[in-house]
Amino acid sequence: MSPVYAQETGGVKGKVRNIRDEGIANATVSARQKGVDLRSAKTDAKGNFLLEGLDSGIYNLAFEARGYSAAVQYNVEIKKGKIRDLGDRLILMVDRSSRVIVRGSVFYKTGHSAGGAKVIIERVNGDGSVKKLLETGTDVMGEFTFSQPEGPAKLRIRATLKDGKGVKEIDVDSAMVYRVAVALDTEPGQ
Repeated sequence: MSPVYAQETGGVKGKVRNIRDEGIANATVSARQKGVDLRSAKTDAKGNFLLEGLDSGIYNLAFEARGYSAAVQYNVEIKKGKIRDLGDRLILMVDRSSRVIVRGSVFYKTGHSAGGAKVIIERVNGDGSVKKLLETGTDVMGEFTFSQPEGPAKLRIRATLKDGKGVKEIDVDSAMVYRVAVALDTEPGQ
């Protein structure tokens, strides 16, 4: 950018990150006025961006990244010859519509809910090997929830409570909610 152009325009910089405080690479940051994208930039590998060449004025900044919900920061004032620093307060949340969500219930043979059951979720690989993804417990209603990025996988859900155990395998692929019931091989009180 030429020094004359830099003095006539301004810009904005900052960092886009997720809730775990990790920078989000390749996110798009767009400066909008009246609903029109005037200029855009991409974040680097650490989530940092610099968007230059903006005329003085008030802009809405849109933040978009694959797998995350879009966000907008409204009424950001840009002054000529200045780069406004938004810092690292720009946090994008995971877009649940891009996730595989497993909602499960654990039951006894009698059909009663198994609250307090231990649940282990594993990915079964094509070669038969297994990778543990999560260990959790059921709530008082015998329910649990698990999520992962979309993509094909075979999941094995193992539930145990006292001497009872149950296993269920499901195939997942696209982003959606999968419901699964795991039956224990015992009755309450055994």
